[in-house]
Amino acid sequence: MVTLDVRPQLLDALSALRDRVAAVRFPLPIAGAPRARANRDELLAQLDDYLVPRLREPEAPLLAVVGGSTGAGKSTLVNSLVGRRVSEAGVLRPTTRDPVLVCHPDDHHWFSGMRVLPNLTREWVPQVLGDDRFLTGGEEERVLRIETVDTLPQGLALLDAPDIDSLVAENRTLAAELISAADIWIMVTTAARYADAVPWHLLRTAKEHRATLVTVLDRVPHQVVSEVSRQYGALLTKAGLGEAPRFTVPELPESAWGGGLLPATAVAPLRAWLIHQVTDPAARHQAMARTAHGVLDSLRTRMPELAGAAAAQYAAALRLTAAVDAAYDSEHTRVKKRLQTGAVLAGDALKRWRSYPLDCTAGELLDALVESLCALLLCAVTAADERIDEAWRREPAARAPGLTGRDRAMDSAEHRVGMTVRRWRRVLEEYAEEEARVLDRSVAPDAEVVAALVATTLLGGRRARSAAEGLAERVGPHGALRLRDRGGRLLTEYLDKALHAERERRLAPLDALDVHPEPQAELIAALSVLQKER
Repeated sequence: MVTLDVRPQLLDALSALRDRVAAVRFPLPIAGAPRARANRDELLAQLDDYLVPRLREPEAPLLAVVGGSTGAGKSTLVNSLVGRRVSEAGVLRPTTRDPVLVCHPDDHHWFSGMRVLPNLTREWVPQVLGDDRFLTGGEEERVLRIETVDTLPQGLALLDAPDIDSLVAENRTLAAELISAADIWIMVTTAARYADAVPWHLLRTAKEHRATLVTVLDRVPHQVVSEVSRQYGALLTKAGLGEAPRFTVPELPESAWGGGLLPATAVAPLRAWLIHQVTDPAARHQAMARTAHGVLDSLRTRMPELAGAAAAQYAAALRLTAAVDAAYDSEHTRVKKRLQTGAVLAGDALKRWRSYPLDCTAGELLDALVESLCALLLCAVTAADERIDEAWRREPAARAPGLTGRDRAMDSAEHRVGMTVRRWRRVLEEYAEEEARVLDRSVAPDAEVVAALVATTLLGGRRARSAAEGLAERVGPHGALRLRDRGGRLLTEYLDKALHAERERRLAPLDALDVHPEPQAELIAALSVLQKER
């Protein structure tokens, strides 16, 4: 017999693993990301809704979830097993919206709290409902209706889930979550649809997780019961599910017209099997332990898959980051070369310099140099962004929300670059004032003139040799050397700051996605700890 390990150390390891699974994200739209997100959500639902609460309270009632395709007769089956109408059934599809959980009155406390399915709001319906008095939850919240009946044995709860192929996406998602919370899966299909892909996907999932599975072939015409049952059994055997208990429910007027209640004899074999699971201690433990161990064993493959997907996310983020770094590094190098060749002293700035000091003031020369330097930096930012856009177009990860449709208007970049360059000018003017004040002269040179000559010397290249000579005449050779050194370091600092700020601004949306290498290692480490505890 399979035993269920409920040691505190195992629960602690499982809780830590659960937290790692909940923390991992797959925001970049690369190949495999949708599957990874679905696997993460499915695993988290199984841990929260079934495995952790089951290990913490193994004495809780067995939960049998009835799932299946649209029109398979799930609600009718639940009503018939209970012996009264507790779940809405009808000919209009889909009918089951809010899931209905039915249990013995003495078991109500197990499900009224948040022990299982904590994301569903409880709605208790203690009174027998008439044909037209079914309660429904609000449109905004997901509701679990709880019914209590004394016709079910204590220790067994039935849950009627929404259609697994519902036209409503929320219903399909909820159906998958509910099935993940089950000790026993009761998969219902019909004689007309037993070969459909959707129920077989869930059957294969049950096999992979080694869940305690029961199949019900519903609405089978009397004249083809033997043939349909044989064919269905052959399909189950081929899928490796031949040992799963299988029950057949004949086609009756009650099922055909959605009356919601079949004769007791039609569901007697299934009801007897379920009662045996809860009244026989060995069978109960086996059903519970088989499903729990199936989920635990599945972690050996599911956790590495999640870790691999997390690693792929980080690799994609690194490629996007590398494209940004390469583009800005290249433009940074180009800007430095252009400065060395005196590219800033061109156009209006060169015209101003040639007319200085006769037809141009020092302030006007500084203005022209600042404007030219801003243009050089803005051109570098634009070129870097164009290279990044070209590289990112080849990366599916760049289509993530927040990375596309960037608001990088050039006037905004122009404003930011202009602010940085103007700050450099102000500090340079402060350096010039300091140098002018220490001179032992009766008439100190104009600080703005000194600043204009320093800026021209730093930005003009060979065309600015006369600016260096004029600077030495006004503040002396040593003062000129100090200003050129200090001003040069300041220019490098502010140029680096301007380009670094634009690089970081481009990377900010990617950084906000919080894609890091740690989740891969954390998932594997959490699995390793759990395996050791097992």
